[in-house]
Amino acid sequence: MSTSKLFDLSGKVALITGGSRGLGLKMAEALGEMGGKVAITARTAEELMEAEARLKKLGIEVLALPNDLSKFDQIPGMVDRVVDKCGTIDVLVNNAGATWGAAAESHPAEAWNKVMNLNINAMFFLSQEVGRRCMIPRKSGKIINISSIAGLAGGPPDTTTIAYSTSKGAALNFTRALASEWGKYNINVNAICPGWFPTKMSAGHLEKVGARVIAGTPLHRLGGEDDIKGTVVFLASEASRHITGQHVVVDGGACIAN
Repeated sequence: MSTSKLFDLSGKVALITGGSRGLGLKMAEALGEMGGKVAITARTAEELMEAEARLKKLGIEVLALPNDLSKFDQIPGMVDRVVDKCGTIDVLVNNAGATWGAAAESHPAEAWNKVMNLNINAMFFLSQEVGRRCMIPRKSGKIINISSIAGLAGGPPDTTTIAYSTSKGAALNFTRALASEWGKYNINVNAICPGWFPTKMSAGHLEKVGARVIAGTPLHRLGGEDDIKGTVVFLASEASRHITGQHVVVDGGACIAN
């Protein structure tokens, strides 16, 4: 197979959660640019419609589905709609996530549960549904879980995002465990660990630590708009067919320098 064919996603259907903005939208754009049909979900309908319009302007075939993944009983119906409108799902990108800033000793229980429900529980239930409906019967599929460099270490002493960091660490072991179990079905399960990107979720914290982050990063910059696109295409395509249970760090080298 030629190298260009290895990266070609023509005819593939990709479901991207949290696809209305930030890294989710850029990943949807990347998969669509390589020929895939993309379905994007998010809770905020207005942002989702804006994202749909943007992708359509790029000539990408897209389906936008408002959906709250923390309502687990809605997941089967959402998958039904994607399959009905786009066809069976070849690629699942578990990107939707939440964070909460609070010291560990006073972290609200409801906030902990909110983060865990979206970042881990929804990731499991959606992967389970897509796996048994679309991927296991065909013995083919790509699942890409979006973790974070926060899942690789405890973080600086002034960090107060214990639920987020814990969930992202769990996402990595979920990736390894599912890859091990579903390898027999020819399903690749991998993760991406982004570093600091200027997104809506990170904006407030970057105002405080942005200069320090850049100074401590070997490439001396934050992640840019296109810096996640190649990685998600690689993991979604046949180019990564012999890679599973792994994570790719996209952080400009920050992890190796700290």
